Amino acid sequence: MAWDPERYERWFDTPEGQFALERETQLLQSMLAGWPRRKHKLLEIGCGTGLFLEMLYEMGFDITGIDSSPEMIMAARKRFKNRAELHLGNGELMPFADNEFDYAFLWTVLEFTEDPAAMLAEAARVAEKGLLIGFLNKNSLYYTMNVKGSGGTLDKGNWHTWCEVQDMIKEATGFRPTMARSVLPGPTQTWSKNVIAKKLNSCLCPPSVGAFTAVRVDFTNMKPLNPLFAWKAEPEMG
Repeated sequence: MAWDPERYERWFDTPEGQFALERETQLLQSMLAGWPRRKHKLLEIGCGTGLFLEMLYEMGFDITGIDSSPEMIMAARKRFKNRAELHLGNGELMPFADNEFDYAFLWTVLEFTEDPAAMLAEAARVAEKGLLIGFLNKNSLYYTMNVKGSGGTLDKGNWHTWCEVQDMIKEATGFRPTMARSVLPGPTQTWSKNVIAKKLNSCLCPPSVGAFTAVRVDFTNMKPLNPLFAWKAEPEMG
């Protein structure tokens, strides 16, 4: 799917886009609260124009981005100049070594890839300590009332439910989610500065409720469902 970087960025300048961005940022900060940042390497898969990658940079991570769209990578390079390593490539088959990064970050990208399970498996391969995944929730009021049948760019994506994402994570990584939350439980008509609407949409909700859900998967100090998955390289024989 072709993306227009300028159109993508302009949406966040609309009142609804600004409101959604504030809520996603709130969710992002909450989910990252347990991760160390200074001198920790983070890869964003599907970095787009670098909007969220810049937030992660400001939070203290050493950042790298990869995206399959030349237009998006050009926009990200314009944003970052020499502050970040940015690569044009396929997130389902990446040119990075096993455990090359501490963390991998996938934010609204699983909906727009041909094989989300393969992308999750690749993310788990290159990240030693954990993943942070953000996805658009198919069971939300936002999808039902504002996206489904609209014919827009988001309607063309392959949306997932919370149950589906849990299953994908388990199968692709061998780990269960450590924590998950969502934001924006109401449709876009309620994404406003109105006091009642803002209070409703500003809460951190259970993962199956809001329009946007974030899932953290920690690999360190967690027991994998299948212990063999922990061997990302051949174990040494004694």
